[in-house]
Amino acid sequence: MQSKIYNWGIIGLGKIAKKFATDLQSVERANLKAVASRSIEKAEDFAQDFHAENFYGSYTELINSPEIDVIYIATPHVFHKELTVECLKAKKAVLCEKAFGMNKAEVEEMIATAKKENVFLMEALWTHFTPHYNSVLEIIQQKKYGKVKSLTADFGFKAPLDFNKRLFNKKLGGGSLLDIGIYPVFAALTCIGMPQKIDASAQMSSTGIDEECVINFEYKNEVTASLKSTLLEKTPTECVIELENATVKLTSRFHQPPSKIEITLTNGDTQTIDFPVHTLGYNFEAIHVQEMLDLNRIESTIMTFEKSLNLISLLDEIRNKIGLTY
Repeated sequence: MQSKIYNWGIIGLGKIAKKFATDLQSVERANLKAVASRSIEKAEDFAQDFHAENFYGSYTELINSPEIDVIYIATPHVFHKELTVECLKAKKAVLCEKAFGMNKAEVEEMIATAKKENVFLMEALWTHFTPHYNSVLEIIQQKKYGKVKSLTADFGFKAPLDFNKRLFNKKLGGGSLLDIGIYPVFAALTCIGMPQKIDASAQMSSTGIDEECVINFEYKNEVTASLKSTLLEKTPTECVIELENATVKLTSRFHQPPSKIEITLTNGDTQTIDFPVHTLGYNFEAIHVQEMLDLNRIESTIMTFEKSLNLISLLDEIRNKIGLTY
């Protein structure tokens, strides 16, 4: 039995950090040691809300704290690479929010640094660790209902039109693709693999980011994936996978628990599987990180470096197709 307590630090204290900190409280052997923001007042408030022992008004102070074992980075995408490299050089394990970096070159540098420093690094694509999503992957991998024929996935919500906010700010890596489009792309990657052909189109905002992105992947044997992300409207946010002998649907907000899986056989019979989860779902990735640290690994066995490189390669090619450069 492992008994080591892992001292966590959190950098970037926005909405996702609050959700992660909430779930971290349910993780055995996890202690929220410190949090950091560019605003010391924000850091202090966050520390009080989530019972962190220490708080800092600069990221570097937290990174250099000798008490910290692992750092969760939840800043805007554009700061991920720089902060990850700084953490790794300080011998701090890193769980970094998606999108991992702004492009493949950044992700390659992050991974190279983890290998050079011999320190654990993982992209925080939390969906990959949730029970409902892994159940679907198991169905596909075991070919329980035959091979995949097509996949359709969307993610959309009506974002308040505020050009000062991150989502519409090009300097902060705004846009639908990197923020929410990554989930449908990830679904296609993990359920089918790397496509042979990519087509994409987008509606751009006056600030130069993609308000909406429509993506089509083509694979061999006429297998396809139809993907969409949008900041203009609320969409079903479902993932539907057509197999040879059944249709598997991850119901609304497919990327997060609690979620249901609806399986409809070709004869019309339908089965619904519930996956009750009593957290927000971020605890699963935190548990995995600690398991990897227990084994002295520098790379996840699930969200591997190769998977992160493939994912950012797809996002880069989509951005190239729609003419989005940062």
